[in-house]
Amino acid sequence: MKATGIVRRIDDLGRVVIPKEIRRTMRIREGDPLEIYTDRDGEVIFKKYSPIGELHAFATEYAETLQKTAGMPIFICDRDAIITVSGASKREYVDRKISRALEEIIESRTLYIRGNGRETISITDDASHYVSCAMPIIAEGDIIGCIVSGWQYDTPTADKIAEGVESKLIQTAGIFLGKQMEG
Repeated sequence: MKATGIVRRIDDLGRVVIPKEIRRTMRIREGDPLEIYTDRDGEVIFKKYSPIGELHAFATEYAETLQKTAGMPIFICDRDAIITVSGASKREYVDRKISRALEEIIESRTLYIRGNGRETISITDDASHYVSCAMPIIAEGDIIGCIVSGWQYDTPTADKIAEGVESKLIQTAGIFLGKQMEG
């Protein structure tokens, strides 16, 4: 754990204010769920809660199946970091923060398809894979993550499926994972 040097008091209702700089750095937004942990040394730890993380095993299997079917890397992320990946290096991507541009796609709540003069969007800030198609995962009206098909500049596109099929697969996957979170 890293000390910040910031000390806050608990008010009469038991609330503690998390400083703006920490919220900005950790990408904590108003309404974000935080999980509370305690340990035997008396520490209280707040951790951002990832609803999509609850489906980790299922999401991994789904990503692997979709990757084999579509023949392109598949990334599943929550609103901040990549949860699972298939068709690309897990070591390079899992638990890494997503790029600000991908975060904006998620916040848009709509299907994103690369092309039509759009700029290239990196999946993470220093990734070798870029967003080809992305669909936010929405459960009960809340954005909980995103499913992304990726591409690389140096990868041949001969085995790539048709763009319309890719977008329908990603859109279906996003809707399906959202329904799984509701059920």
